[in-house]
Amino acid sequence: MKVLVCGGAGYIGSHTVKSLIQEGYEVVVLDNLSSGRRELLCGGDFILVDLNDKGAVKEVFRAHQFGAVLHFASLIQVGESYRDPGKYYAQNLTTGLNLLDVMLEAGVNKLIFSSSAAVYGVPETVPIPESHPLNPFNPYGRTKFFFEQIMKDYEAAYGLKFMSLRYFNAAGADPDGKLGELHHPETHLIPNVLLTVLGKQASLELFGDDFPTPDGTAVRDYIHVTDLAAAHVLALKKLLAAPESDFINLGTNRGYSVLEVIQAVEAVAGRAVAREVKPRRLGDVPVLLASKEKAERVLGWTLRHSTLEEIIQTAWQWHKKRA
Repeated sequence: MKVLVCGGAGYIGSHTVKSLIQEGYEVVVLDNLSSGRRELLCGGDFILVDLNDKGAVKEVFRAHQFGAVLHFASLIQVGESYRDPGKYYAQNLTTGLNLLDVMLEAGVNKLIFSSSAAVYGVPETVPIPESHPLNPFNPYGRTKFFFEQIMKDYEAAYGLKFMSLRYFNAAGADPDGKLGELHHPETHLIPNVLLTVLGKQASLELFGDDFPTPDGTAVRDYIHVTDLAAAHVLALKKLLAAPESDFINLGTNRGYSVLEVIQAVEAVAGRAVAREVKPRRLGDVPVLLASKEKAERVLGWTLRHSTLEEIIQTAWQWHKKRA
């Protein structure tokens, strides 16, 4: 089967493209390279197209017969979404609506959507189950929430079938060393710790050491990007075999504090991490963990790479090689 991967030159998208090809799918990657990178293109056919250009997207669908679409293309920086919410609503929602309309016009009604556990907002319980109330507290999370509602409406009106996968912190790098994290600017914790160790920045900015957690730093759920990619492939198989829409968390049920991550990097790299404590960022909460029980039950998903040690070891090898 031929599938379209929107945002397939990005971090999670590229790892998923690799997994799809390994599973025998014919892949077409669509990306505008605004944040994706050509060096992360790892196979399949690449088409340089912006989802804002609806006419160009239609041409892609006219040229190919897709059985399904995987949609990763979006803006993802929470801090920037506070500073410029208009940019996030325009980009993340308009591009998604364009994609849905062109898909359905072409007779393609199956979509795997890269969502976020940010749709839940401040957690009432952790790990967060799929039944948790939806109350996103930042513009980025609201764009994911709104698009989930759009997909539900499109299902009721037009027969769209979708899997919306909700997760927090993708981390690590391809164990084969061919792919890794390449954000500019880099806002994620683990690569920033590694870049500090490698001397690419003077010190690590540690946002908040006064959270109500055992060591005072925020606790987050880190999932190896290869495990996330595998979950997207399993979700695709599930949707193709039994086309029923669903919302599924991808989590580990286990969190690590910022200090625990720093200490793990120091152990792997054998070097100290210089750091500077800054005030908490807007919207930061003490603990965020996503439950994995439904993913295990419905998708048959198994975590294979998501120990903190392997996450950091693979990321370290990737960033060290690039340095």
